Amino acid sequence: MKLHYAVEPSHPSKAAKAMGTDLKTSFKNTWNVCAAIKGMPLREAQEYLEEVLEHKRCIPYRRFSGGVGRTGQAKEWKTSQGRWPQKSVKVVMSLLQNAESNAEFKNLSPDKMIVKYIAANRARQGRRRTYRAHGRIGAYLSQPCHVQIILQEKEEQVEKPEANTKVVAFNKKGLAMLRMKENRIKKTEK
Repeated sequence: MKLHYAVEPSHPSKAAKAMGTDLKTSFKNTWNVCAAIKGMPLREAQEYLEEVLEHKRCIPYRRFSGGVGRTGQAKEWKTSQGRWPQKSVKVVMSLLQNAESNAEFKNLSPDKMIVKYIAANRARQGRRRTYRAHGRIGAYLSQPCHVQIILQEKEEQVEKPEANTKVVAFNKKGLAMLRMKENRIKKTEK
């Protein structure tokens, strides 16, 4: 079965893609890592994730944040909850590296690339069992995920041209309304 990207880049010739499927890392942690770097320039995102691994900055937890502790490092993101999810960060970093290699293969400059689209989706649960008291068996499920990344060259800002003044054509009713307004203005001036 061929996997598809959820979105297609607006300019495929200026974009590079990377995808990971059934990654054995927590979906909830990976979702928050992806949300943190979405829209960042590629180099900035890579530096940020390196700093997360060194515990100098944190990943803000905006969703799936029940029971997540608070840290002062999260103030940077105007929130109080944050963590340093090592495994998820390493997985996303490897996918960013893969997307960067794909960009270089297409002769695109990685320094001009931004993380245009990144998403983590739930994958099929891994099923194991745990043995409990009195001969019972309990489910022991894992929450893997799929991750898709699209890098795109930053578009240059183009100045908006001056608006051309449009000639407005009036019908009979519009002309009559205009004359009435002019007459009212003349009467108030007298």
